[in-house]
Amino acid sequence: MTAAQELPPQNLKPAWKTIFFMALVHLGALCALIPGTFSWSGLAVGGVLFWMTGGLGITLGWHRLLTHRSFQLPKFLEYFFAFCGALACEGGVIEWVGLHRNHHLHSDHDQDQHNSRRGFWWSHMGWMLSEIPAKSEIDRLTKDINQDPFYRFLDDHFIWIQVAFGLVLFAIGGWSWVIWGIFVRLVAVYHVTWFVNSATHQFGYRTFESDDYSTNCWWVALLAFGEGWHNNHHTYPHSARHGLQWWEFDLTWETIRLLQILGFAKKVRLVTASGEQRDESV
Repeated sequence: MTAAQELPPQNLKPAWKTIFFMALVHLGALCALIPGTFSWSGLAVGGVLFWMTGGLGITLGWHRLLTHRSFQLPKFLEYFFAFCGALACEGGVIEWVGLHRNHHLHSDHDQDQHNSRRGFWWSHMGWMLSEIPAKSEIDRLTKDINQDPFYRFLDDHFIWIQVAFGLVLFAIGGWSWVIWGIFVRLVAVYHVTWFVNSATHQFGYRTFESDDYSTNCWWVALLAFGEGWHNNHHTYPHSARHGLQWWEFDLTWETIRLLQILGFAKKVRLVTASGEQRDESV
C-alpha cells in the first residue's frame, strides 16, 4: 500500500468502564513516585511478571498459540499460558482473540478496530476507549474457544483474578510489590502491546508487500518479545516464528523452539525468509 492517509476519528460512544479502569491503573503506577514505595524486590517481581504475563501470556499464549494456532501444546500447558495472559489484564481472552482475528481480516481498513489510518493515538489506545462495532464479531470469530469452560472463566473473571493476585503480592511483599508487580507492570505490558498496533504500522521497514501498513520495527521487537517483526507476521500470520532474518531476534520463537525440543510443542507452523512454508510435527 502507499503511504497512509490519516482519517478523522470515529464518532463512537465512550467506553466509560474501560476509561475509568485505565485511568485507575495508570494512577496506581504513578504511586511508584511516592517515596518509600520502591524496593529492589518489588522491581524484580515487576520485571519477572512483565515477562510472564506479556511474553509467555499475551505473546506466546494468547497471540501465537490461541489466536493463530501456529503450534500445539498439551492442554495443561495451553491453559497455563492462557492464565498467564489473563494476569496481563488486557480484557477477556475470548474477546482479545476475537478482536485480533478481526484485525487480521481487515487490517488498516474501516472494519479494523485499531485502523492505523486513523492516527497513532487511535491505533495505540484510543480505539479501546470507545464502544467499537467489531465486538459484535467476537462470537463468530472464536468458535474454537468460546465454549471452553476454562476460557469462559478467564473471560468473565479476569478483573477478580487480578485482584486476588494483588492480595497475594501484598501478603508477601507489601505495597511495594503491589505497586511494581501490579500497576507499573500492567502499564508497561499495556503500552508495549499497544505499540504493536501503533508503532509497527508507522515506523520501520517492509520486507513484504501486504494489504496494510504493517512494518518491521526493531525496538518494538525487543520490547515485545519478537512481536515487532510485524510486516513478516501480517504476511505469514500462522508462522510461529516472526523474526525471519538472522538479525530479527525473536525471543518468543526461541521459547517455542525450546518447548519443541522438550517435546511439548507439536505441529509447529513455520515460514523461511524466502517465504517457504512448512509444518513441523516434532
